[in-house]
Amino acid sequence: MADLLNIGLSGLSANKTSLAVTGHNIVNVNTPGFSRQETIQATRIPQFSGAGYIGSGTTLVDVRRIYNEFLNTQVRSSTALNSDTQSYLGQINQLDSLLAGSTTGVNPGLQKVFAALQTAAEDPANIPARQLALSEAEGLAKRFNTVYDRLYEQNSFINKQMSAVTDQINQLAGSIAGYNEAIAVAASNGQQPNDLLDAREEAVRKLSTFIGVTVVTQDDSSYNLFVGSGQPLVVGRQASRLEVVPGLSDPLRSEVQFVSGNARQGITSLISGGEMGGLIRYREDVLDTALNSVGRLALAVTDQVNRQLGQGLDLNGQFGNGLFRDLNDPLLIGQRSLARVGNSDTTANLNVLIEDTTQLTTSDYEVEFTSATDYTVRRVSDGTSFGPFDITVVPAAEFDGVSLNVASGTFAAGDRFRVMPTRNAGEYIRADMKRPEELAFAAPLKSQTSPANIGTGMISQPTLLTEIDIYDPVAQANLETSLRNAPPLRIVMGAGGGATQGYDVVDINGNVIDTGVIVPGQNNKLTITVPATAGPPAVPVPFDYEVAISGRPQGGDNFSVSFNTNGVSDNRNALKLIDLQNRTTIGINPLAPATTGSSFTDAYGDLVERVGTLTSQARVDGEATGSILKQATNNRDSVSAVNLDEEAAKLIQFEQYYQASAQIIQVARSLFDTLINTF
Repeated sequence: MADLLNIGLSGLSANKTSLAVTGHNIVNVNTPGFSRQETIQATRIPQFSGAGYIGSGTTLVDVRRIYNEFLNTQVRSSTALNSDTQSYLGQINQLDSLLAGSTTGVNPGLQKVFAALQTAAEDPANIPARQLALSEAEGLAKRFNTVYDRLYEQNSFINKQMSAVTDQINQLAGSIAGYNEAIAVAASNGQQPNDLLDAREEAVRKLSTFIGVTVVTQDDSSYNLFVGSGQPLVVGRQASRLEVVPGLSDPLRSEVQFVSGNARQGITSLISGGEMGGLIRYREDVLDTALNSVGRLALAVTDQVNRQLGQGLDLNGQFGNGLFRDLNDPLLIGQRSLARVGNSDTTANLNVLIEDTTQLTTSDYEVEFTSATDYTVRRVSDGTSFGPFDITVVPAAEFDGVSLNVASGTFAAGDRFRVMPTRNAGEYIRADMKRPEELAFAAPLKSQTSPANIGTGMISQPTLLTEIDIYDPVAQANLETSLRNAPPLRIVMGAGGGATQGYDVVDINGNVIDTGVIVPGQNNKLTITVPATAGPPAVPVPFDYEVAISGRPQGGDNFSVSFNTNGVSDNRNALKLIDLQNRTTIGINPLAPATTGSSFTDAYGDLVERVGTLTSQARVDGEATGSILKQATNNRDSVSAVNLDEEAAKLIQFEQYYQASAQIIQVARSLFDTLINTF
């Protein structure tokens, strides 16, 4: 009877615990990361009797956590991947809307400027039409400024968000280290602390939403967590931390450092996965390129428009001034270079001069000095190296349309600088011209046909072949003086009637300075050089222009070319300004100029198309990673999650077992009472 009583009591104890475990599962059905538990029973050691071994009841050997390491690892990795994609997508969606918007995009502004120039070119003396062109140019500059401001705000947001995410990472890392310690102590008793394991697993999953981690399980059941390329964020009960600091090469771009004790290591480029990985990936792959692309376009528009205006005459008969702020404004050239923290001279910096906007790229550059004067340049985007160069050589060496000189301080071997030729150009572009009559729509030279000509020959208006260099004040002044002072040259035709016809170029004194032949009846292009000896008045430098003679001139017919005085109705330079809209002026490879490069609208369209493509791909990736995460979560839940129907069935089952065990005890008591009453 005692044996029967003990068997019943063992059943009561085991089923009471099973009911408690089942109840625990039910009340934690909505607890994040909870894994259902079940009891494991085994028979007690039987007792030997003369009839053989007699069972002595049951015992509870374990409360097992239903857990699959592989499925949980899938959930962690899927969480990191999906969080990375969603973070990236949230930023690039904003950029896509900004660049392609009709009110914020640059392309509509470009179209309005050239449409206004077209209207003004139809009536070059019309002041309101000229004023409209200036207004649209100012609107275009503001569009560039707005796009830059929005991109800069995104950069600032990323910096702040990286700091906030880092705080969450450090907090979770500390919690996981605490769980490791508690689990190791509890596990030393020989059993696993299931609820602590679930809590730690959920903390690791949350950590994966912020940064990609690698989990390694130790013998004492603790987790070691690694980030980046193997930096130990959590080792047992010790947690390191991450810090967001201003970038060494660019203080406006935050970087992530891994801090362990007194040691620090920059790991920004090593981070992947989670919200942090998505932010860094967006900044490096999209935001920096967008900033540089917008800046390059701003520089190209500034350079090409100002340069073309410098080739013409305004309504006052003066050579043209720039419409936009000077490309190499002294206030700007020093801001294109940032000294790296730790350089030998904290006051040293470089001036970055834009020499040729057609060769600019969308990359930044790393400049490293190998001595006090020598330096090398590395293009960040593809690692291409230039140099070595000598900073003291004049004129300075050029690379990708850029040159460097000393702004301040001294240099030493190991000093490094971040050169950003195009990064801030969108911020600083500005329409400086305020008077519409200063728009230089007229060409500097004009041609005339002598009224005494008797043939049918005609001459085109001349095209100046020697460019006025608006970036060299001395050369600019000399050529402008030459154009203004050069006396008229006459092209005097010789006797005709044959397959060819000769001509002489005669100066004002009757001196022949050039000769040549034309083919009557065809369009004959003549290149004529005006020598420096053509004066007086003084002609400081020679220059070339081109004219075309067509028809059939007679012998003695002559044509003259002179300075375009009072060219109020002349729109030839305005038409060349309009041609800039479709002219290839950006991204030209000097080794293959005929097959490379793009126009203003094409360059901006390429940027919009690239961002649009990346946005579309990010949306697809977002849907895919979301589905993967959902599937991984469902797989994990199918094994570990609580099923209320199943738990309800277990409640009934264990209740019946409990009642049956109690009945065993009742039978044992009844037998014992019968036995006592018998005696």
